[in-house]
Amino acid sequence: MTQLFTKIFYIFFMLLLISIISFLAIHSAPNSFFGAGELNPNMTKEAIEKLKAVYGLDKSLSMQYIDWVKNLLTLNFGISFVSGQDVSAEILKRLPVTLVMNITALIAVFILSLYLGVKSALSYEKKIDYIIRQISLVSFSMPSFYLALLFIIFFALKLEWFPIAGLHSVEAKEGFANYLDMAWHLALPVGVMIFVGLGSMIIYIRSLTLEILKSDYYYFALSRGLSKKELLRFYILPNLLPPIITLLGLSLPGLIGGSVILESIFGIEGMGQLFYISALSRDYPIIMGVLIITAFLTLLGNMLADILLLRLNPYMQRG
Repeated sequence: MTQLFTKIFYIFFMLLLISIISFLAIHSAPNSFFGAGELNPNMTKEAIEKLKAVYGLDKSLSMQYIDWVKNLLTLNFGISFVSGQDVSAEILKRLPVTLVMNITALIAVFILSLYLGVKSALSYEKKIDYIIRQISLVSFSMPSFYLALLFIIFFALKLEWFPIAGLHSVEAKEGFANYLDMAWHLALPVGVMIFVGLGSMIIYIRSLTLEILKSDYYYFALSRGLSKKELLRFYILPNLLPPIITLLGLSLPGLIGGSVILESIFGIEGMGQLFYISALSRDYPIIMGVLIITAFLTLLGNMLADILLLRLNPYMQRG
């Protein structure tokens, strides 16, 4: 229980630090939301000053941050400069799509990398080991934006198996057909996320498995005449899961950050695309809202990974 409260305190402390750094970085960037208005000859200085007063941008930077924190305590992220809509509503409308993409990719990466990494190690220096290693190296070195373009050209334009962009077809669908249509549109971006995430995980799992296969307790189990399934279930997997879960928790920021690029390329109305559009227009409330939500989800994912590690190995709690 004490560790749980410690981790919750850690999450709020880190959120505070992230919010301060993000707030200062955003307001230190060149230009501002009113940059285009200042270049407009029809926009007077008095009108710009009045708009700044409406949005609270006429105050000092410290007062702006204090006001923002006060609003955040009531889960109020402010009003968007561009759309004039509530930031919380804008984010909540787009958050489910981003979560579905990232959770699906994370689960798929875990299952596929575990299977391929162990398979490669058990087939050491064989043909299948060579093939899996080459796949992992290509995955590790492949930029997500470049692979996304290749997927669009091959699967969407040439084969016409999947749509190029968007989240829904032109024809309105209802019920289960609507979810199938959404899954059809998300197949390419999620596929890119899965392939890009596999490389480092496969290499890591293969290396860990090879160390287990060289250990004394594995040789002892092998001398007892245990079958391959028993060796895999009782000796290999229990020793693999803790470090894999730790690495998956650390890979969450990369997955969520990668969705910004992919959602923009595939025209998916998710939180990543919202962040990209808001960054271009200097929409400060939405930028801060997305950053805090992303940071919170990342820290929460790491905390859940730690809790799962304690469940797998209760002896870690003693340290």
